[in-house]
Order: sequence, then structure tokens, then C-alpha cells
Amino acid sequence: MKDSFAYSPFVPKEVNMYKTTLKIEGMMCGMCEAHVSDSIRKAVPSAKKVKVSRLKKEAIFISDKPVDADVLEKVIKDTGYDCLGCESALM
Repeated sequence: MKDSFAYSPFVPKEVNMYKTTLKIEGMMCGMCEAHVSDSIRKAVPSAKKVKVSRLKKEAIFISDKPVDADVLEKVIKDTGYDCLGCESALM
């Protein structure tokens, strides 16, 4: 029975995670942060741990798939804010 756990279906597979950072101008309040967060979650269903800060002028989230920067920039613009940049990196 040695090493039998290694073949168990319950052993998690290695998953690549991507951290995405967006630089955003125009957020003034908590509702602005909520709008941006909701927009990101709709555009990227695999987004996890979405954190938006009007003070830092950024949004950060992780996902298990790479994201299309052009799509995210358009989503932020359509929400009413200026996206100054989008950067994704493998964690």
C-alpha cells in the first residue's frame, strides 16, 4: 500500500494561476469599486479574489486562465472608467 495516495482522485492537480493588475482612473467611492468588481467578475467568470481600490487606482484578481487585456480594458471603459493598463503574470 506504499504510495497508494498518489493515485487518489482526491489529490489536487497542479493548476497555473495568473495574477492580473489593472490601473484604473476615475473611481471616487465604494460604489465605483463595486461596479468595477462586478464588471470584472462578469467578463472573467474564473476571476477569484477580486480586489478593487479607488485609493490605489487599481484592481487585482487571480484566474486559472490568461485574460485578454483588450477585452478587460473595454469592459472597464464601458463601465465608465479609464483603464490605463492591464498586466497579467503567471504566479
